[in-house]
Amino acid sequence: MNFWLDRSNVTWAERWDGLTAAVADLSGVVLAGPGARRVVEEVAELLVAGASRHRAHRAALSELVDRVLDLHAVACGSDPPSPTALADWLLHVQTGFAEPPEVRLAPYAAALGAQGLARYRDEAVARFSELPVIGFGRTGRYDRERWALLRVMEELAEHVGDVDLQVLVLARDLSSGWHYLQVATVLRDAGRVEEALEWVGRGLRATGGRGAASRLVDLAVDECLRLGWRERALGWRRRAFLAWPSPETYERLRALAAGIGGWPAVREDVLAQVRAAGDPDVVADLLARVAAREG
Repeated sequence: MNFWLDRSNVTWAERWDGLTAAVADLSGVVLAGPGARRVVEEVAELLVAGASRHRAHRAALSELVDRVLDLHAVACGSDPPSPTALADWLLHVQTGFAEPPEVRLAPYAAALGAQGLARYRDEAVARFSELPVIGFGRTGRYDRERWALLRVMEELAEHVGDVDLQVLVLARDLSSGWHYLQVATVLRDAGRVEEALEWVGRGLRATGGRGAASRLVDLAVDECLRLGWRERALGWRRRAFLAWPSPETYERLRALAAGIGGWPAVREDVLAQVRAAGDPDVVADLLARVAAREG
């Protein structure tokens, strides 16, 4: 395979013909029966390494790698490796090269079995968990290792349908309020409402009312109303207004309180708290704008 990858004395078109012919021959060997798995693994690694050396042809070589990985999955069916060895090799080929491929786990499900999948998951989670969390307002450093492990974890989470893995992946980047919203949305969609609301609270504390804050509050309010928790929904709107008093947060509080009843008492209470806690000029301006909206 390296013979065709690195033949600088011939055109790329000729080298490509040689590479595709070699993969076609490999396909015939795999389909003929057991015994080709290790050869396929060696070819896959040579092509993955070659993609980093020949970046101008990276897309074409990546497609060829995908074909070889499909052959590898077939070879694992007729020549099964040990489940743990297969798990280790799949992680190696995805994280040990400068231009790693994206491996789909579904074709390997039978060969991995419960033991191999557990090994794959344990190793991937352990390595991913060592990556630093990107805190709010920070710019994340997505180096080769982080990107590779992120792809591994995303595919693993989708393959096993594990919400905890999804949350683990998303929670490694909390650089904006939208990332908190993603976590809360995943938990809400999984029916884990209390955990979703906890992430809403964390996101609001991080954002300080900016960016995705209004969407976070909307998610909390909508879920509370859906479950019939009207007072909890009102509490989210009340806290949002008191934390970030503005005509917008006021209008949202008024709309909800008027809909479920008790708006006059709520209005009197929150405006009294704003007067007591705020700068007099700011409060006067806010109340004037509120009064204008109320006619």
